[in-house]
Amino acid sequence: MTTPKLALPELSVSQAGKEITHNQALTDLDQLVNCSVIDKDLATPPGSPANGDAYIVAGSPTGAWAGQAGKLAFWYASTGAWVFKTPQPGWWAWVVDESIRYEYKSGAWSPLITSAS
Repeated sequence: MTTPKLALPELSVSQAGKEITHNQALTDLDQLVNCSVIDKDLATPPGSPANGDAYIVAGSPTGAWAGQAGKLAFWYASTGAWVFKTPQPGWWAWVVDESIRYEYKSGAWSPLITSAS
């Protein structure tokens, strides 16, 4: 089972290796809280990602990102794999290469518009 908002893995009563589930949840939290991604316009994963590199997958993705358009992609060196999270309405991500915060709403990532006070 997973938590309803962030889909973090939950521990079960008789589960062996609870530290694995716990560590996965911590890693997911590390990526999703104050989320920052490198780019949102790549459809092909970079060749040599560093641990924790994060992206918003662009449309028509290929390779390891195939079928993951619009999702958050995180590279975890410990597993040597991309982990994908399906965004929920209201999630935010800072896009580093644009210096713009995006919000996920109506099924898409859009620049966050704020009014001046």
